[in-house]
Amino acid sequence: MQARQVNSISDAIAIVEERGLSHVKVGLFDNDGIMRGKYMSKLKFFASLEKGFSFCDVVLGWDVKDQLYDNARYTGWHTGYPDAPVRILPHTCREVIGEEGMLLFIAEFAEEAEAICPRGTLRRVIEKAEQMGFNAFAALEYEFFLFNETPHSIREKNYRNLETITPDWFGYSMIRNSVHADLYQAILAMSELMDFPIEGIHSETGPGVIEAAIAVDCAEAAADKGALFKTFMKVLAQQRDLIATFMAKWSADYPGQSGHIHLSLQNKDGSSAFFDPSKLHNMSQIQRHFIAGQQQLMPEFLCMIAPTINSYSRMIPGFWAPTDATWGVENRTTALRVIPGTAQSQRVEYRLGAADANPYLALAAALASGLYGIEHQLTPQAQVKGNAYEQTHDESLALPCTLWDAAQRFRGSKAAKQCFGEPFVEHFAISREWEEREFRKHVSDWEMQRYFEII
Repeated sequence: MQARQVNSISDAIAIVEERGLSHVKVGLFDNDGIMRGKYMSKLKFFASLEKGFSFCDVVLGWDVKDQLYDNARYTGWHTGYPDAPVRILPHTCREVIGEEGMLLFIAEFAEEAEAICPRGTLRRVIEKAEQMGFNAFAALEYEFFLFNETPHSIREKNYRNLETITPDWFGYSMIRNSVHADLYQAILAMSELMDFPIEGIHSETGPGVIEAAIAVDCAEAAADKGALFKTFMKVLAQQRDLIATFMAKWSADYPGQSGHIHLSLQNKDGSSAFFDPSKLHNMSQIQRHFIAGQQQLMPEFLCMIAPTINSYSRMIPGFWAPTDATWGVENRTTALRVIPGTAQSQRVEYRLGAADANPYLALAAALASGLYGIEHQLTPQAQVKGNAYEQTHDESLALPCTLWDAAQRFRGSKAAKQCFGEPFVEHFAISREWEEREFRKHVSDWEMQRYFEII
């Protein structure tokens, strides 16, 4: 049996027995999209398939550096960080790069913890789409930089003077992908082995930067694939004595790294809900409402799309990242790009997305806001034609400029509470406030250089 043929508990048991495995890997994703997990013995795994297992809920109460939030209600020292129930998802079974025969299964939090679980949050949005009569499809694409560095060397250098795998600006370069064909082939082979197939991969604009577009799938599977790609691209890089970063912007000299989200809706009969050849740009009324919702709620949901301090360094004019909640047809200067096509390809690209976002939460925000627009029959503002950076837009389209401001907009958003539930909104808002407060404790190189002597 192949890993991707596993669909049920009995299938999962059968493939483990067939391979003679004593252990399997089980992992889940935290607030920041980081995969946390462990090797689990066969007997424990079999029991957990039926009854679930417990995972310390601290992973929902700490940041990317394992530092504990001091402002969370769901979990903390006041609760004693108990275990939370977790379910294993047999249909997520994967092969594991570099571990021949090993199997990986994705898990998600259950019961009370499910309300703040990133994967559970996306699933609730998908269920909302289904209740409205739609099947949601998505494709995620990521830009990431690769360095001739190791986890030790980047720390020894204090993250300065890092060496990218290639120099200069060589976007879409056949030279780069041919010289480094072994690396590209390894990435493609991993994507096939682990079932996040790549539709296209190429060098991007900047030294050592690559863009990979993952093939379209139903929204839940698309998020799984995006999250696994980010995790195991880092694994593959480090196995080759390289470092991959998905930071939104690692250098002021180069463009930021995007995590664009392509979205479409199908009706229950399989027809496109976005495609109407009788309308301008083939945009159905449903697609217009969908875009209107995304546009209106983008400022309120921004911290799910741009979740780190660094995210806001990317959103500056002229560097391919939107600065207002604008939309346009085939316009890459806008936050939302309508891509006219056939019934199979008509879609919207949520271009605000950055590579540092949690794939589950970014997709949840992009999809939920669109469904909100359909539900409330919203109308988008006039599309932007030409360079959106050079134009003045309605004040309502302005995006928060800092993570703190974005978290406050999110915390106060009635639409967010309606779309994601109050427990999630509260918990994620406090996690972003924590991130901002941690940043404020530190003195930057810029401050030292600017103020130390002269002020």
